[in-house]
Amino acid sequence: MTPTTLTSFTPVLASLVSLLAVLPIVYFGRKPNLREGFTFLAGFIKLGLVLSMLPIILAGNTIEYTLWEIVPNLSIAFRVDSFGMIFALVASSLWIVTSLYSVGYMRGLKEHSQTRFYSFFAISLSATIGVAFSANLLTLYLFYEMLSLATYPLVTHHQDKEARTGGRTYLTYLLSTSIGFVLPALIFIFLKTGSSMDFTSGGFLSGHIGASEALVLLLLFTFGFAKAGLMPFHSWLPGAMVAPTPVSALLHAVAVVKVGAFCIIRVYTGVFGIDFLSNLDLGTMITWIAAFTIITSSLIALTQDNLKRRLAFSTVGQLAYIILGVALLTPYGLTGSMMHIAMHAFGKITLFFCAGAIFQATGKKYISEMVGIGKRMPITMIAFFIGSMSVVGLPFAGGFWSKFYLLWGTVSDGQHFMLIVLLISSLLNAAYFFPIVFKAFFCKPEESLFENKIQEAHPCAVIALSLTALGSIFLLSIRI
Repeated sequence: MTPTTLTSFTPVLASLVSLLAVLPIVYFGRKPNLREGFTFLAGFIKLGLVLSMLPIILAGNTIEYTLWEIVPNLSIAFRVDSFGMIFALVASSLWIVTSLYSVGYMRGLKEHSQTRFYSFFAISLSATIGVAFSANLLTLYLFYEMLSLATYPLVTHHQDKEARTGGRTYLTYLLSTSIGFVLPALIFIFLKTGSSMDFTSGGFLSGHIGASEALVLLLLFTFGFAKAGLMPFHSWLPGAMVAPTPVSALLHAVAVVKVGAFCIIRVYTGVFGIDFLSNLDLGTMITWIAAFTIITSSLIALTQDNLKRRLAFSTVGQLAYIILGVALLTPYGLTGSMMHIAMHAFGKITLFFCAGAIFQATGKKYISEMVGIGKRMPITMIAFFIGSMSVVGLPFAGGFWSKFYLLWGTVSDGQHFMLIVLLISSLLNAAYFFPIVFKAFFCKPEESLFENKIQEAHPCAVIALSLTALGSIFLLSIRI
């Protein structure tokens, strides 16, 4: 732990800085340049605060700060470790790029209520960093719920019947599972252990509960953090595609779904402990649930003509990769899960950026309407190809490494069926992504639905999707 008081307070500042930016954003709501300027300023300050803690974490230390001790052994506290740092770096860096993309998208389509959009966008990122730096179950739960409530106005941004229906589904699934599953589990653990529920490297439940209680708690947390999208609690995710594309990117790559996966990994490792789960053989059931989700969602994605819905069901499967990896209870599987949070984030946000750019430039949202679009929007579709390679796991983008570790995790644990599941899923990933790229560039001239004249989306959107595509390639050089 770092001894400096100022540095120990940095996690609180990092989690709140974008929240403090909401007032200037609202105040300058009628001056869009200043409004977006404060959004970028908050984003760079947040990223700077996160980076300022990186040397301490790389040195093998942690940073801790207790904000409020509610009662003895129950507090709102922050703790920065290597896993939280990875997630915070992904979220804070991609927030800046997503803000840049939002400028091009929201202005290009002349969307209404942009000030409200940027305000809740900032609150959502504050909640995300709060989750990343939570020191205990209570703090994690509070920021998890804060994120659900903050993203609801973003999902219902268009305020039409479709948006309200999607928003109700979104909030119903996320709140009913967190209140109905996670909250009772949290209360039970506090009453059973009487501890502070602080996350520890080996967990703290061993010796306090038996095998049956552990299994019930494990299922409550796994399904209770429904942002992870495991079936059957996944329907909120494709339903939330009624939101503007920057929100979809936020949901599927930066914040919401990754928060769900992060919470599950944190609970498995910091509450139960990998050794405790392994000794009771509690990971097997979760791997089968994840495997079912992976294959089923991939098959559904193949049938979707709406591009954003195809990406949504792809996200359901990719999140299940993360859960499967940690449920293997092996070092390689856990490494693959942690890496996939970052690798999938860059690849999937690129794909959503491309989908939004296509809609903003052409008004098209169905794949069958995009034949020949590569000649009209070459930069966008090249970026789409790069994002696809990362999600599929080809050795040209960062997704290759995370899938490699996940595959090696199944081999090291002797889980040959799960190895087959991951390989088949990767083939299905290729089957629902690469035909889009092929028809975009290599269709017959008479089949093309677009003229050869190049006409990309708003420059801010194109720059953003280019940066995330390059980021996916850069991540290939990172290996744990």
